[in-house]
This record gives sequence, C-alpha cells and structure tokens, in this order.
Amino acid sequence: MPRWLRKMLIVFITVFTFGLVTPPEYLYLDNAKADKHDKAGYVRETTPVTATFEEIELPPDQFKYEDVDSFVMYAMGEAEKQSVEKFGVKIGPVIEDEFRQVILPQIEKVLVDIGTEREQSITNLEISEHPAAGYGEKIFHVYDRETGQDLIRFHVRRENPPKDGYWFNFHYHKAEDNFQKHYDLGKIYWSRNMPPKWMS
Repeated sequence: MPRWLRKMLIVFITVFTFGLVTPPEYLYLDNAKADKHDKAGYVRETTPVTATFEEIELPPDQFKYEDVDSFVMYAMGEAEKQSVEKFGVKIGPVIEDEFRQVILPQIEKVLVDIGTEREQSITNLEISEHPAAGYGEKIFHVYDRETGQDLIRFHVRRENPPKDGYWFNFHYHKAEDNFQKHYDLGKIYWSRNMPPKWMS
C-alpha cells in the first residue's frame, strides 16, 4: 500500500473516531524488505547494535526531515492529531469542520514560514506532544530539539464578549517577542452556553 494512502488512513481513522480508536499497527510500518533503503527525504534514527536488551530504550519511531515540505507534512499531521485530541468528544464534533476549513490552512502557512526560516537546521525542529486539558490554551508547540527552546506556540483560548456568546480564539505566539504578542489564526463560534472543558 502506498505510503501516502497509509498516512491518509491514519489521519482519517484518528479524526473520524476523535482519537478513540487507534489505527492498526500495520499502517505505521513500511513493507519489510531487507534491501529496502529509507525513503528519500528521511533519515531513520537507529539504536546501536552493541546495546544489550536491558539498555535499549524504545522511543516512538522518529524521522528527521531534510526539507521544508517533509517537515510541513509531518507537522500538519501532528497539528490535526493534537487538535482533535484537545477538542475531545464534546467540542470536536461541533467545530471540527470549520477548524479544518478555516484554522488549519492558517497553521500550515505559519509552519511553512518557520520551516523556510530554519531550512538550514530543519532537522532540529520538533512538535510537542500532549495538548493542555481543562481550561489550558496549549494545542502544540514547535521547538528546537537541540536546545529544547520553544519557537512557536499554537494556542486556543475561550472568549465571551458581552451578549455575544462563546468563541474559540485560535492564535500563536513567537519566541522572538518572548511569546507576548498574539498572532491571530481565526475564531470559531461555540454558542451562548459555556463550552465544556478541553479533552472532555
């Protein structure tokens, strides 16, 4: 099965089940061939053969991207996955279509910009895991793997303007201004009733 089709199936299964169903493991695995090299644009990290079984840590399978396109493809998959996780089963069904049409394209533009700005060190870019639950704003952050420093923080906050109901304000912050300024990505209307907590 082509790699792009497997990726699409993973995203569709995750999105349409709101993260409640884990895609089958075979969708994550490449066809096993002894003489098969890694796909162009990716370099697979491996564990040294000299380590004993007890010494081997088993991190998730990670790839280093070597160009902006492969970084953006990876980052957009993570952005969608973590957004769906954050929305949970109560908020997700209400806003997910508008989120995909309005907010995700704006996130993609920002990811392309940061990938282009850091093209020389693109293999250092990484996406954080675990969006904030409850009332926290964090969706995901883009950070430098070597320094551990955040570069961009993608957030969503609840707004309740007088007599205007509840809105979700999607925005991001940049390291260059010490994460003080809000850069808007867009807003999605909820209703006049208070929305449930994230990830509920």
